[in-house]
Amino acid sequence: MNDVMAPYDIDDDRDYREGARWPLILLGGFVALLLAVGAVFIWVQRQINPPGAPGAAVELRVEKGMSMGDIGKVLEEKGVITSATVFKLYVRMNGADPVEAGDYTLHKNESMGTVLKVLAGGARSNETPVVLTVPEGLTLKEVAAKVGELPGRSADKFLQAAASGEIRSRYQPEGSTNLEGLTLPETYFLRTTDDETAILRRMVETFDKTVTDLDIERAAARLKVTPYQAVIIASLIEREAKVPEDRGPIARVIYNRLAVPMRLQIDATVLYALGKPQDYVLFSDRDINSPYNTYKIDGLPPGPIAAPGKASLDAALSPATGTWIYYVLIEANGKHAFATTDAEFARYLAEARRKGLAG
Repeated sequence: MNDVMAPYDIDDDRDYREGARWPLILLGGFVALLLAVGAVFIWVQRQINPPGAPGAAVELRVEKGMSMGDIGKVLEEKGVITSATVFKLYVRMNGADPVEAGDYTLHKNESMGTVLKVLAGGARSNETPVVLTVPEGLTLKEVAAKVGELPGRSADKFLQAAASGEIRSRYQPEGSTNLEGLTLPETYFLRTTDDETAILRRMVETFDKTVTDLDIERAAARLKVTPYQAVIIASLIEREAKVPEDRGPIARVIYNRLAVPMRLQIDATVLYALGKPQDYVLFSDRDINSPYNTYKIDGLPPGPIAAPGKASLDAALSPATGTWIYYVLIEANGKHAFATTDAEFARYLAEARRKGLAG
């Protein structure tokens, strides 16, 4: 056979490869366009409904003749919204009546839907925000009592809202309706129209945002506890630490005892189990049968015993470094001494007794 192979044409091969490349380029461009559109959509949604709870109260004065565009610029300057341009488009899409001139109370990081509702409600007549100050370390019942001190609010209704399961923390165990420890101690500026449910929702959302910002899930995993257990530990720290510098070491004692394992034997859990105000714990009190009595149970109690503040949450997620497994009240100002050995503990306890600080 005298078959002869035709000469190989390099240009033909190049043309083929370039022709095959164009569909891939077009497909890649289309995918990039979709991703860009998706990113813009997500960004716009975050401007309309920003993540996290609303922040501090902001006073807005609407002057006669101001357009929605003018109002949007002021809202952006005050931090109520993050984009006056998106606000203008949102108003155009949803429609809005002319805004009455006067004073309005809004909040930083507000959703645009809420802004329009407030503006549609009309200007207030020299209305001052309702201020609720919640100290660290209160139980949910004590927080409810603070809410009940506000005009027109009820502690019982606040507790009913908390037990209803309508409002939940993202860190609450599945099936639980216990919001103990999941409301952030802070000063809240409230609207006069905020009822008990609205107040509770604000407090839980503020807590969730705070611990999310602290990266609680990553920190808890590093410490080999769940996020909810980290909150429980923070509540123990809040009730036990009397001076700021003790928070980190107390946190370390708790983690060290859990690792041994060794019962926590924390008096604050006994006081919570007793459910009544008391300045100190008697030896007989430690016999109470309760899942919160850490003299009788192994490990952590089933839930927080108080609302921890940010400093105690920080300590629970970043405990001090040390080998301590004991702490003893050693100074009248609330300062504790920390011990690793039984001998050290006995020495500090004897000192505390000489000072009249221990029984």
